[in-house]
Amino acid sequence: MAEKIDDVCPRPEPMPQAPTQPLSAPIFLSAVYQCRDPEQAAELLAHTMPGYAYRRDGHPNADLLAEKCRQLHGAERAAVTGSGMAALALAMLSQLQSGDHVVVSNQLYGRSQALFTSEAARAGIQSSVVDPSDLKAITGACTPKTRLIVAETITNPLLRVADVAGLAEIAHRRGALLLIDNTIATPAVCRPIELGADLVVESLTKAMNGHSDVLLGLLCGRAACWDRVPDALSIWGLTSAPFDCWLASRGISTLALRIERASATALEIAQFLDRHDAIEAVHYPGLPSHPDHSIAKRQFGARFGSLVTFTLRGDIKTAEAFIAAATAANIPFCPSLGEVSTTLTHPASTSQRSLSETARAAVGIYPGTIRLSVGVESIEFVREALAAALRSSHR
Repeated sequence: MAEKIDDVCPRPEPMPQAPTQPLSAPIFLSAVYQCRDPEQAAELLAHTMPGYAYRRDGHPNADLLAEKCRQLHGAERAAVTGSGMAALALAMLSQLQSGDHVVVSNQLYGRSQALFTSEAARAGIQSSVVDPSDLKAITGACTPKTRLIVAETITNPLLRVADVAGLAEIAHRRGALLLIDNTIATPAVCRPIELGADLVVESLTKAMNGHSDVLLGLLCGRAACWDRVPDALSIWGLTSAPFDCWLASRGISTLALRIERASATALEIAQFLDRHDAIEAVHYPGLPSHPDHSIAKRQFGARFGSLVTFTLRGDIKTAEAFIAAATAANIPFCPSLGEVSTTLTHPASTSQRSLSETARAAVGIYPGTIRLSVGVESIEFVREALAAALRSSHR
């Protein structure tokens, strides 16, 4: 007897059984999973049994991606979130509570700094904003209530390098944790946990994925810090989408190759720009002139990352002309970083737009400052495109 359409549609489909396993992991799009009985459901939701019940509490693609990232960082635990900011929020929500104090780098990405200052204050968490390069200032900013120090491995856009081991020593001496945002470095350049960090955040949206097609974040770290992470992840709805996780798992497979190529090209481009008459200043940790070059060499070895920031001689009109010429030469203006293609952005009108011109100048960001995110193209392509844009904008 033929089944009615009303009877067929609601029935869950059984998983096919096969003697082989796919080399590429499937995409698990289901929002909910069948449970054997109430006891099993309760154990799954309490995380006392491996498996899945509801996507917000976890799903296979997130766990597969988290495991890859855990191994890359040498971490004991890892969790994937819906964005890089969600990963930072997860760190704050799982590690801090009302009455705590956090020491925050004054060079954090603007939204990150707002999270740990103005937004944290709404939850009764106090903060001090300090230059992370000044370890004495970091020490002085700590109080008996300090529970977390937050910094970036490499800052945006001037690419200052944090002394992770030094910050970790201060944090642990004060009974606090060190949280490092490693987005610009990636574990292909630096593994902060090996240097003493307790927690590490990555915006997987950027170089970890590398293909401009996902929005994801990562929080990983030591097991001793992990008690509240799973509940905070679910309660605050910070979880990720399976398709994005699947795409990022594929992107991460080429991370080492992409970063090796991009870092080598970035160093040559930094040297090229450093010799060019149209350039006022170049910021790249691989250059001996960079203020943190010795720290970068000690922490990173031979790779210094794929970002190069430079300031053009001239004003905003010069910058606009350069950006237009670079775009015509196939280096697009994109306010992000870490893609397989080389892109550029203008910090004064994007990441640092909330600062006054005086405040930007005080930290070395001017109307002519450009941040270049180097991709995997040939060094000849990137150098020739930049040279053409410089000729066009400095006639």
